[in-house]
Amino acid sequence: MTFDRHGAMRMSVCGAAALGLSACASTPEPVIGQAVTQPRADLGQAGYTYQRSTAYLLRSSDRISVNVFREPDFSVETVQVGVEGNVSLPMLGSIRAAGMTALQFEQDVTRRLSAAGLKTPMVSVNITEYASHRVTVEGAVEAPGVFAFQPGERLSAAIAMARGPARTAKTEQVAVFREGPAGITVAKFDYGQVRQGTMLDPILEPGDRVVMGTDGLSVFWQDLLKALPAFGVFANVAVNSD
Repeated sequence: MTFDRHGAMRMSVCGAAALGLSACASTPEPVIGQAVTQPRADLGQAGYTYQRSTAYLLRSSDRISVNVFREPDFSVETVQVGVEGNVSLPMLGSIRAAGMTALQFEQDVTRRLSAAGLKTPMVSVNITEYASHRVTVEGAVEAPGVFAFQPGERLSAAIAMARGPARTAKTEQVAVFREGPAGITVAKFDYGQVRQGTMLDPILEPGDRVVMGTDGLSVFWQDLLKALPAFGVFANVAVNSD
């Protein structure tokens, strides 16, 4: 089968585009065995961890319920921890909650109610919403946005919430911005290695910002595919005019 020079050019462009897209679609093979759990200091990962905390400390924006047995006037179905870390309760007013576990806060409320004159109060405190836990995911992902997450979830979960990398993603360039006492730090992760188990998949912290890098070559292929129909029309017109 023979092709004119315009047809040959069309076939070579389409073939190259298909090759580029197939390369983008490939996924790394998992490495069987123990996954890497050590952070890489050279990539700014010091301070990141794979270990889930065994005790959750209340934070600003979290919502809790406070139930005092047989004392509905002193109970609160839901109350939010304020930006200053306090909650307002009947009889007790504004008291500190941030930085305590639910059990510690329960014990503190019990002690305060006893001191206020309530006989043998029985208090139960539960977390109704981890509202402080928000992560921003942006860059070359399918559905960027701000997502709620449960304590203990990992970087891979944040990317999954954003429906995974886009075709234009540079998956070896994932930046995590994290605020700390000294300011905002940036750490770099390779999403392909994370999925393989050859790089730490760290626990998220409230307020983390995840940015998936963009692959300029992939953007080129995307733009080329969008232009192919117009290019095909142009080539056909050129052939017919010969």
